[in-house]
Amino acid sequence: MAEASALLSETQRQALEALCDTFVPSVQTDSGDPLEQAFMARAASELQVAANIEGLLAEAMLAEEVAAVGGLLDALVGEGLLDADTEARTALIHGISAADPAARHGLHQLKALTLLFFYALPDAAGQNPNWEAIGYPGPNSPAPAADAAPKTLTVEELSGESATLTADVCVVGSGAGGAVIAAECARAGKSVLVLEAGQYRNESDFKQLELPGYLELYYGGGLAASESGSIAILAGATLGGGTTVNYMNCVRTPEAILAEWAGHGLDGLDDPSFVSDHQDVVLERIGANTEQTTQNGTHQKLLEGCDSLGYEHRPIWRNASGEDNAEFCGYCAFGCQQGCKRSTLKTWLQDSSDAGGRVVAGCHADRILSEDGRAIGVEATVAGADGSTTALTVEAPTVVVACGACESPALLLRSGIGGPAVGKNLRLQPAFAVIGVYEEPVNGWEGQVQSALSDRFVGIEDGYGFLIEATGMFPGLLSASYPWESGAAHKQLMHMFRWQAPFITVARDHGSGEVVLDEHDRALVRWDFDDEVDERLARQANVELARLHQAAGALEVFTFHDREQRWRQGEDFDDFLAAVESAPYGPQDIACFTAHQLGSCRMGSDPETSVADGRGRLHDVEGVWIGDGSAFPTAPGVNPMVTIMSLAHRTAANILAG
Repeated sequence: MAEASALLSETQRQALEALCDTFVPSVQTDSGDPLEQAFMARAASELQVAANIEGLLAEAMLAEEVAAVGGLLDALVGEGLLDADTEARTALIHGISAADPAARHGLHQLKALTLLFFYALPDAAGQNPNWEAIGYPGPNSPAPAADAAPKTLTVEELSGESATLTADVCVVGSGAGGAVIAAECARAGKSVLVLEAGQYRNESDFKQLELPGYLELYYGGGLAASESGSIAILAGATLGGGTTVNYMNCVRTPEAILAEWAGHGLDGLDDPSFVSDHQDVVLERIGANTEQTTQNGTHQKLLEGCDSLGYEHRPIWRNASGEDNAEFCGYCAFGCQQGCKRSTLKTWLQDSSDAGGRVVAGCHADRILSEDGRAIGVEATVAGADGSTTALTVEAPTVVVACGACESPALLLRSGIGGPAVGKNLRLQPAFAVIGVYEEPVNGWEGQVQSALSDRFVGIEDGYGFLIEATGMFPGLLSASYPWESGAAHKQLMHMFRWQAPFITVARDHGSGEVVLDEHDRALVRWDFDDEVDERLARQANVELARLHQAAGALEVFTFHDREQRWRQGEDFDDFLAAVESAPYGPQDIACFTAHQLGSCRMGSDPETSVADGRGRLHDVEGVWIGDGSAFPTAPGVNPMVTIMSLAHRTAANILAG
């Protein structure tokens, strides 16, 4: 992390340090274990957490955003933060959070940053002093040398204040959708240029480190969230997009969804030819299979719970090559160091490059250029490694918008095209997690991050419901999501880290949100649980995950509610489930995540309610196409990578057909 700049006043800095040491205080323990004693005694200040937060504010925030943080710190000083002991500071945080929603949002963000840095900040040797006490091993192999893992894609290197490039097809975004379209167009003899906001990183850059992984490979450095803080947004922001960091879950589009989308004007999706001509082709190219799928400790517990309750389950298909080794798979959320993940880096982008396609990395698409209702290119800004910027003009008669369901509508809005539905109908497939604590160590960071699922609750609300899956154990992300009653109680939860298993649900959202532009023309996501069906599903999801843990033999179960909802063996389980179901589910009440952002530039036959027609082309501008998950008419209710690729494969055929 960069050194803290003189961003805050001395009093504000003292308040931030006091706040961090309240979230992670020094705690005395009666344990005779020296490792536990050192862990409990270690405060946030020992790892210079406050200075690292200030450094992050300097790098990532605008002046007015920093001023808002300073204002919150000033208010805490005014309430006596600096003169209070840890217990009084804890009471102060809870009191202010209960009384002031805006202050609660800010405190929630600072708490999350504190815990993220405390549990995920590596030292120069790639280690964190807390890991040994919680059982987390950190990296288990060094990144290969650059010459052992060469970068094989053709990259345009730009310099100077401005530059102009030409192409037949300019694809904005290199993830599951954009890469497929780039490959198909390049193979057809088109000159293809891919613009990617993230950098070109491959195996030699993947360090198996959580915090650098978020900052280097994820949208918003892994810290993005909706405006209200109701949901955290996890999306790839690197060459290859989400396919570089996702969990390799390859699920076919449900037949009912294809039929529903055909009814929106996507003709032919309900015909078997869509599966044979597009979905099967995609699955073959990415090497999706179950032969490489194995169940780690977390998934073994999940399957035990499912079997006990009589829930059907199945292994997932994963886009893994024959070299896949589960020993390293627990780190694949931060890039596959072994190169066996069949991401677009290894497949479609390589196909595009082999056929003459080019890439510009570190390139932010500012607006699409059009004349007389037809695309003529893209204006973009390219960030150089030395901090310089180049104003890039791309001259291209065909532009594919594929920069994700947060940024694709923002690009159209900045360009003044796309019609009234741009940014509307955003679906996020909200995910919840519930933790079970088991008698024996689970070591959930070992093995494949995802390897099984259950469809038991799919479609339970008239076609809407949720998948049951599991996920990996990432100390930074999870510590920031665990309940926080006090710093001491939170440390006790983290000390049990190796015995914990996270089960998750992924919902098909019934309601929708939207993407708008803020005053700086940046994407702003608005999404909350204001749909009755989605709120009922959220409550049921947490209840059912808790039931699965109890059925699997968990000694304790706790949810991700901000105020603790926890059950221990011997306590009344039905009372616990009732408390979970009736607990609050608003912003900051419970940690909720989205790894699937969809629908904000949806396809359909009506220009008033959709952005692109049934073929993928904008209703109002010739030559502009939607090529990512933002094109989905509704949420599919499954992990969407294969669906995005299949729909993009179909769109590419439509582009080439003219």
